[in-house]
Amino acid sequence: MTVIDFSAFIERLATASGETILPFFRTSLSIDDKSATRDFDPVTEADRAAEAVMRRLIKANFPQHGIVGEEFGNEREDADYVWVLDPIDGTKSFIGGFPIWGTLIALLHRGTPVYGMMHQPFIGERFSGDNGSAHYKGPSGERRLAVRRCASIDEATSYTTSPLLMNESDRAIFGRIEKGVRLSRYGGDCYSYCMLAAGHVDLVVETELKPYDIAALIPIVTGAGGIVTTWEGKPAQGGGRIIAAGDPRVHEQALKLLNA
Repeated sequence: MTVIDFSAFIERLATASGETILPFFRTSLSIDDKSATRDFDPVTEADRAAEAVMRRLIKANFPQHGIVGEEFGNEREDADYVWVLDPIDGTKSFIGGFPIWGTLIALLHRGTPVYGMMHQPFIGERFSGDNGSAHYKGPSGERRLAVRRCASIDEATSYTTSPLLMNESDRAIFGRIEKGVRLSRYGGDCYSYCMLAAGHVDLVVETELKPYDIAALIPIVTGAGGIVTTWEGKPAQGGGRIIAAGDPRVHEQALKLLNA
């Protein structure tokens, strides 16, 4: 069975999760705080319901597959095929009524992300990739995604969700990136990576990501011609400190700044 056999099923997962989430968006929904510290880590009924729907579909169609999910833990992580789910990436935007969030669905084969999708059901956008190519489907039609060229970091536009999510040491290191780029912006969560794949952003730098925050985005960025690694230049699917770039020259320059 090849990866392409799963594409129609991933579309089904996206549709089902979107139909589950949308009735909650911009409503008076209850919000729980998952954090054991002072940091606010919200989760909603929509997060849990969407992941539950996707898990049921996966188990019904591929009972031998593993599942890693943000809300309900991990099952059969040692399986050849493992689904990695983040029902709402950008929950803080979601609870604020902003549409800068999405459902992340990744398929791993023997530990490597081989297919990923970001679905934004309110806007009606889907970004998908399989490392070899990446595609957009939405209100403006369908097209292939491609990163843009950017020869130097001083010409780059950089995004991070928030430097306040970084520890003090990493925030100081990230300051080197901010000083080096032409434009530094905050916000975006999963959308930053999709906008990089679409050729609108040159660099995304983040820290303390979980596997479900990044696994689906790697095949999209890579399929569009970009590169995603850790700050140390290692594979990124395990999460942690992540850097994504559209141009390898910017990636190399940013890595030097992060490891100076």
